[in-house]
Amino acid sequence: MLRIKGLTKRIPGGPKVLSDISFDAYEGDFIAVKGSSGSGKSMLLKCLALQEAWSSGSYQFDGKDVLGGGWSAKMKVKRQVAYLEEKPYLNPDKTGLKNVIIGSVSQTPAWRRWTGMMRNDDYMGAMDMIEKRGLIDKAHMKAKHLSGGERQRMAIARALVHGAKVIVADEPVSGLDPHAADAVLGELKALCKDEGIIVIAVLHQGDWAERYADRILGLNGGQLVLDVYGRRLTEREKRQLD
Repeated sequence: MLRIKGLTKRIPGGPKVLSDISFDAYEGDFIAVKGSSGSGKSMLLKCLALQEAWSSGSYQFDGKDVLGGGWSAKMKVKRQVAYLEEKPYLNPDKTGLKNVIIGSVSQTPAWRRWTGMMRNDDYMGAMDMIEKRGLIDKAHMKAKHLSGGERQRMAIARALVHGAKVIVADEPVSGLDPHAADAVLGELKALCKDEGIIVIAVLHQGDWAERYADRILGLNGGQLVLDVYGRRLTEREKRQLD
């Protein structure tokens, strides 16, 4: 479970980007974040993944204080809260399999990043995760030959191999065709339902949020102005996000 209270992010020498954001997220939740450009959507996700420092607020992960819990508490969040970029980085000259095994810098020992060496357990675990994503035929293909949707799904596999319990995804279907977007969001939805993963995704364009999310958070000017469960936004609510 995530418990966010009073999250505020101020740019040094500048204005607040996020102001007093509070919400809880529970096992199996699929939460969409909507808001116009500059509303603070991406910054919210980066703060949840500790890619950006908080100016103030409290953060609990599985009942433990993160911000006041020292280095070990922060490292747990960095391992278990995976940040999925709009265009996730995969080494273009390594196979999908090796990208999944090597993972992100914060999760992978330096010697393994340098050598690319794989243990048998790593290999089997990664192949199993890739197969579950429907990409077994792409496992030995170099990442530069994967489509945008395939890259996103490989990135999801990579996050899960390295123990993610939460996936925060910043516009994960931006630039994808409808079929590829459905595949990515369907995969994320299945992870919520079947494995209890928490997904928090920026889905501002189109009706993706209404189709896939259980809950919609709306940001405007760095403030949380909407928190809607299990239904489509009304026209009035949509105007609140402009």
